[in-house]
Amino acid sequence: MIIGVPKEIKPSENRVALTPAGVVEFKKRGHEVFVQDQAGAGSGFPNEEYVKAGAQILPDIAAVYNSAEMIMKVKEPIASEYDLIKEDQLLFTYFHFASYQPLVEAMVKQKAVCLAYETVTSPDGSLPLLVPMSEVAGRMAIQEGAKYLEKPMGGRGVLLGGVPGVQPGKVLVLGGGIVGTHAAKMAAGLGADVTIMDVSLKRLRYLSEIMPANVSTIYSNEYNIRRLIGDHDLIVGAVLIPGAKAPHLITREMLKEMRPGTVLVDVAVDQGGCIETCKPTTHEDPTYVIDDIIHYCVANMP
Repeated sequence: MIIGVPKEIKPSENRVALTPAGVVEFKKRGHEVFVQDQAGAGSGFPNEEYVKAGAQILPDIAAVYNSAEMIMKVKEPIASEYDLIKEDQLLFTYFHFASYQPLVEAMVKQKAVCLAYETVTSPDGSLPLLVPMSEVAGRMAIQEGAKYLEKPMGGRGVLLGGVPGVQPGKVLVLGGGIVGTHAAKMAAGLGADVTIMDVSLKRLRYLSEIMPANVSTIYSNEYNIRRLIGDHDLIVGAVLIPGAKAPHLITREMLKEMRPGTVLVDVAVDQGGCIETCKPTTHEDPTYVIDDIIHYCVANMP
């Protein structure tokens, strides 16, 4: 197979779909690999490493799409790429189709064969291609949330870990999957008072066993969510329904029950968001404020 790796063109996207090590493995199995000029630069892989691994460097994105049978990307194609896609060309990337209908329609129009990283499932039901990025996003959610809780950033002026004589910040994590688990671990490590919610009692039992003493588990339902959002400083949306749009667990009217300066980080934004007031933002302009509540909704956080 002829495999093409274009340079990512979404704003602030520095990842690359294939490392030089991956090129070596493909070459060992008889495949050809074409890599766009400087495709790996943002991840620290210069052209020379790809050439040494056996790849050929092509000058631009059009040449990669024109040459390859399979395109390997990190993020979904954007509008400027649609017309480059050939009929029956296999695209292997994160698509998150559930949150963006125009992308679905564009791929159907181009008659592309689409394989979405986020829906590839192991025999045990896990999502091996989504998990690594979920681990990153969960940890980043706390890092970014802690920053926007600072007074100069518009937050409540809360230090998550507290100091002697002052209670630590309170973090509420909606969802006990990979994102939620790593967010809770990160927040707990900073010394915050953490609550993690999920609809699976089996998962909550597991989390109760592995989490440190400053993490509590509570069953997720509307009543409990409403009861908790009023006194938590940072709320992380970490809900995932594979291949489907995330449900809205926090509605617009619930914002009035929160304290001004509360920070919402919706990691589920890639799947439409689990907070009704969520809309995708970027690393260049990551936040906005509604009803005095700070929303951090960067799509594609890693």
